[in-house]
Amino acid sequence: MPELVFFSGTMDCGKSTLALQIEHNRSARGLAGVIFTRNDRAGEGKLSSRLGLVTEAVEVEDGKDLYAYLVEHLSQGGRADYVIADEAQFLAPEQIDQLARVVDDLGLDVFAFGITTDFRSKLFPGSQRLVELADRIEVLQVEALCWCGARATHNARTIDGEMVVEGAQVVVGDVNQSAGEVGYEVLCRRHHRRRMTAATARAAALSPDVLPVSPS
Repeated sequence: MPELVFFSGTMDCGKSTLALQIEHNRSARGLAGVIFTRNDRAGEGKLSSRLGLVTEAVEVEDGKDLYAYLVEHLSQGGRADYVIADEAQFLAPEQIDQLARVVDDLGLDVFAFGITTDFRSKLFPGSQRLVELADRIEVLQVEALCWCGARATHNARTIDGEMVVEGAQVVVGDVNQSAGEVGYEVLCRRHHRRRMTAATARAAALSPDVLPVSPS
């Protein structure tokens, strides 16, 4: 039976790498897939991983009907044996509904990859809808690590290494940001709660302790 499968995890846990691996394995067996993505780090219409792998994809804009796109693709003689949707957290809830319809009405497997929560630890609307509709949810087992070495469970947005907790839900950035630019970092819950990033922890460690001085 075809399935809607949601592969979830934090940044740096290998979601896009797995998406590319699924694409490679299936295309090597003669199958053809349609890949959707949105706001990939490599630019518009790309699916890329931090390992440097990249392939072409269909960029999903606001209001794009994914079910209608696939119906038109098939009606014009195109082939689609499966669908991959990367950066699925950025999709609108109605677009997730359309992916579920692809499974139910077109009989195609849909593999969706995305982050579950944003930098404020709030569910992305697309991810929330996937949790509600997916036939299966797979939490990726490649664990990203916080700077302290603990398992990273939360995504943090940073500016100049400082964690920020206000702003728009979607701001494109990366884990390798320049000073003054928006970046992202994975943290354990403890350090996310304390808003302590690798940069702020390093600064605190380098600060000299001021010892009390008693009058002689």
